[in-house]
Amino acid sequence: MQLHNLRPAKGATHSEKRLGRGEASGKGGTSTKGNKGGQSRAGYKIKMAHEGGQMPIQRRVPKRGFKNNNRVAYKVFNLGQIDQLIEKHELKSFDPETLYINNLISQTDRVKILGNGVLKATIPFKVNAVSAKAKGAIEAAGGSIEIVK
Repeated sequence: MQLHNLRPAKGATHSEKRLGRGEASGKGGTSTKGNKGGQSRAGYKIKMAHEGGQMPIQRRVPKRGFKNNNRVAYKVFNLGQIDQLIEKHELKSFDPETLYINNLISQTDRVKILGNGVLKATIPFKVNAVSAKAKGAIEAAGGSIEIVK
């Protein structure tokens, strides 16, 4: 065997169909692209979400609502919940680090305390926001509160 007589195996290759080379080729005329229209022309590309003339879904469905990009979302805890959490997890302080360690919030959550329920425990609070009623109840119970940004 020498370099000049290397060939692919028999039947491994075949010649391509020669489209549009006259009627005698059997693939002349429209070159197997059907009749006229965009799909028979070069560079044709169907647009995304094209539904063949039917009104597209993004135009059929009405637009509703509003999304405020500046909204600040808080993980909310009520005073009644806090008492239960302190007993269950034996919390010494109520701050984002302690809550994250006990799998009560995710690392990026902001914490807000609301005044629903009764607080009996006297522990320090370090949170992002607190309602006026909750602040009064915490201070009345003997706890301290610090607002963290």
